[in-house]
Amino acid sequence: QVQLVESGGGLVQAGGSLRLSCAASGRSFASYFMGWFRQAPGKEREFVTTISWRGGNTYYADSVKGRFTISRDNAKSTVYLQMNSLTPEDTAVYYCAASASAFGIVPRGKSQYGYWGQGTQVTVSS
Repeated sequence: QVQLVESGGGLVQAGGSLRLSCAASGRSFASYFMGWFRQAPGKEREFVTTISWRGGNTYYADSVKGRFTISRDNAKSTVYLQMNSLTPEDTAVYYCAASASAFGIVPRGKSQYGYWGQGTQVTVSS
């Protein structure tokens, strides 16, 4: 079992930055791919980014590439999402998730993640 708790959301103006954190408790944090998803009102939850077990590989949705950066600290069992150049289209609830993905498979789908946090609201004003 893995428990995930996000923090760092809030209200920011367009062009600004936020850093989200996701603290994990439970066993074997380093054995999970860690991802971030987001869900805007009236829309499906969508993939944002994911990071491999030791942080050596990262993957991003095209919509955030070059603006968002995912990182992890396995010693602290924490994953981060640095979000820069935010736009109103980034407004959503952001969820942290853990995937016990098999070697060689990059988890981008919701169904590939077995553990989820409660979400943190990010609102970008124009």
